[in-house]
Amino acid sequence: MTNSVVDGAVEPPKAAVPAEPRPSGWQRLRPFLPLVALAVAAILPYSTVHLPGIFEGPLNSPGTLQLLAVCLVFGGLAAGYDLLFGRTGMLSFGHALYFAAGVYGTDILVTKAGLPLWQAALLALTGGTTLAALLGAVALRTVGIAFAMVTLAFAQVGAILVARDFGGLTGGEEGLPLDVSGLPAALVGVTNTVNLYWLALAYLAVVVLVVHRVSASPTGRVLAGLRDDERRIGVLGLDPYRFKLVAFTLSGGLATAGGAVYCLIIGGASPHITSSELTLSLLVMVVLGGPGTRWGPVLGGILYMYLDHRLTAFGASEAVDALPGWLSAPLSQPLFVLGTVFILAVYFFPGGLATLATRLGPLRTALTRPRRTP
Repeated sequence: MTNSVVDGAVEPPKAAVPAEPRPSGWQRLRPFLPLVALAVAAILPYSTVHLPGIFEGPLNSPGTLQLLAVCLVFGGLAAGYDLLFGRTGMLSFGHALYFAAGVYGTDILVTKAGLPLWQAALLALTGGTTLAALLGAVALRTVGIAFAMVTLAFAQVGAILVARDFGGLTGGEEGLPLDVSGLPAALVGVTNTVNLYWLALAYLAVVVLVVHRVSASPTGRVLAGLRDDERRIGVLGLDPYRFKLVAFTLSGGLATAGGAVYCLIIGGASPHITSSELTLSLLVMVVLGGPGTRWGPVLGGILYMYLDHRLTAFGASEAVDALPGWLSAPLSQPLFVLGTVFILAVYFFPGGLATLATRLGPLRTALTRPRRTP
């Protein structure tokens, strides 16, 4: 530090400005990790690696690809629901209705009306989004528990219409198989399961992109303000109702798009997707992954659906049957095991899987810190 003279006056010494720390290699690569993960997931069907105990066959087998496709769809579905729950603070118990609108809408338009897939999917998406806007306009006149109950009531009406085969369109309790004769050849057959997997991956990528762009926009900041303090948004001269309706409609539209993809993967529609249990499962996925985070709901949705499918096979395995009755009985119930995993995860990681790295950071630092020698 040096003194300088200006017009006969002595200026005080200037403090040295510390140089900004250069980002480490990990910090420079971190923004590109989503693209790396997307590329790895895209080339996964070309792998013949077999992971015993994790999947029943190689990674490129049709059964494994179908399971992964379902997990990807529900990862996107959980991310879309988090836009409503984790980022806006609205607890909806009727989100399964819009997912079912995509599944049944696509199936009915292809099977019953004989429309091409692209027209059926587009009409189903338009109808499901419109339905979310109309029902949201009514439900958002209430708040809190009343809002949750109104959305649940709308979903129950949809479940009743499906179960009673309204207009002979839904197939009732037996469901409605998809007529594959009207589908593109690239989406039909066991050998083309890889194309359905890529379609599910594309859906997940679109949902994550949309949710991220909305959250980073001025609208997303208003939605975060609604979650934290709705009255403050009103004081600023903004209309909370309009912003909540935008979030509700967009979330419902993303769920409808996921339903169209799910219909192709499963090959039809079944009434269990209209139940309130699906919405509760979405809530568990978001809480398990971390509400309001970028990747938490995606990880929670993928992990939940993977465990839901694999635990069913695990419960019926010979290894579980060989255990004593007091142990084999609960382990043969997938919901019991899922509930136990959820309780443990919430207890040890209340912020969800997204906070796992943050919570393990101090432990990793303590383990890697060099010990002082006396």
